[in-house]
Amino acid sequence: MLADKKILLIIGGGIAAFKSLELIRRLRDHGASVVPVLTRAGAQFVTPLSVSALAGAKCHTDLFDLTDEAEMGHIQLSRAADLVVVAPATADLIGKMAAGLANDLASTLLMATDKSVLLAPAMNVRMWQHPACQRNRATLAGDGVRFVGPTEGEMACGEFGPGRMAEPVEIVEAVALALGGGPLAGRHVLLTSGPTHEPIDPVRYIANRSSGAQGSALAAALRDLGARVTFVTGPALVPPPAGVTVVPVETAAQMLDAVQAALPADAAVFAAAVADWHVANAAGQKIKKDAAGHAPALEFAENPDILATVSQMRAGRPALVVGFAAETNDVLAHASAKRARKGCDWIVANDVSPDTGIMGGAENAVTVIDAEGAESWPRMGKDAVARRLAVRIAEALAGR
Repeated sequence: MLADKKILLIIGGGIAAFKSLELIRRLRDHGASVVPVLTRAGAQFVTPLSVSALAGAKCHTDLFDLTDEAEMGHIQLSRAADLVVVAPATADLIGKMAAGLANDLASTLLMATDKSVLLAPAMNVRMWQHPACQRNRATLAGDGVRFVGPTEGEMACGEFGPGRMAEPVEIVEAVALALGGGPLAGRHVLLTSGPTHEPIDPVRYIANRSSGAQGSALAAALRDLGARVTFVTGPALVPPPAGVTVVPVETAAQMLDAVQAALPADAAVFAAAVADWHVANAAGQKIKKDAAGHAPALEFAENPDILATVSQMRAGRPALVVGFAAETNDVLAHASAKRARKGCDWIVANDVSPDTGIMGGAENAVTVIDAEGAESWPRMGKDAVARRLAVRIAEALAGR
C-alpha cells in the first residue's frame, strides 16, 4: 500500500508517543521507509535507540548536529520525504506551526518542508478544546495541513473526551489517503457553506447564524479523500481550507448562480445556512432613523430554494444530493419532511437549540436520514463528523 514511500515522522512529547513505535512498525509493514525525528520532550517517553531500531534508520534529535548541518540536514530532511507525519502532535507543536515558529529541529523541519503534513493530535481534553488550540487548528487546516483524530476516550490523566491520539492503524490509513489520491479521486463534489447575507441597505442585512465550521471541515475531508471540491461559501467566520476551489458569495441568489455554474458534479452537498427571505425593498442608501421613532417597513420575499432546485433537476442532476437541516424541535420529523419535500437523497439533521452548544461550537451531533431510515451518530468534533460523512459519500458514489 505504501511501497517505496518515504515518511518523515516527528514524535512529539506526550504519553501517546509510545504509540509511535507501533506506528513505525505498521508503516514499514506496508512498505514505507520511516525517517524519525524525536523532540526533546518526546525523548522523555520513548528512547532514540528504540525509535531508531524499529525504523531501521538514524533517529534525528538535534537541530545543531554539526555533521548533518554541514550539508544543511534540516532542509534535506524536510524535502526528501513524500509526507511529513507528526504523531503525537502536541499543543506546543501545533501552536508553533500556527505561529510560524522554528526554534528546534521538529519545528524547523515543519517550516522548511514543501511536502504535505499530516498531524495526529494528542493532548488533554481541556487543552484540545481550549480556544487557542482550536484557533491554531483552524489556521493550520486553512493552510492545507491534514488531521487524523483526535478521538474520544479516557486520558492518561483520568479525564474523558476528545484528545486521544488516533490509533496507529487509523494513522496508516490517513497516510495512505494523503499519498494515494483516495476513493474520491476523479470525482467532483460541490459543497455550499456559511450563511447568506441579504441586504436591508448598504450597511445592514438579515442572515441565518452560521460559522461555516462544519462546511469548511467537510470540504477538507472531501479533499483529503481525493475529490475535486468546489466550495461555494457565504461570508463565514471559519476560513475555507486550502486545496479546494473557493467561490465566495453573499446572497442566496448569488449562491444559486454559483451552484448552477459549478455543475455538473458527482455529488452536491448543501451545508449552507441560506436565509429563507430577502428584503424586496432594500434601500440603496443607509436608512436613517425616523424622527418619530418609527421602524422602517421592510417587505420580504422568498429566496430561491437551492437544495430543491438541484434535487429536482431533470437533466444533469448529481448522483448524490445531500441537504442539511438545523432544527430546534422535533428534529427527526422536520428533517424527514424536508427530505421528502426537497427531493434530496440524504438529509443531515442536527439540533441547534441554544442548550446544545452546537451552533458556533466545536462539536456536532447529527442524524443522517436517507431512503433506508435514520442513522444517529454520537456527538463528536466537527472534523470527525466531516470525515465520517465524507467516507459515507465516497461509499455511496462507489456504487454509482
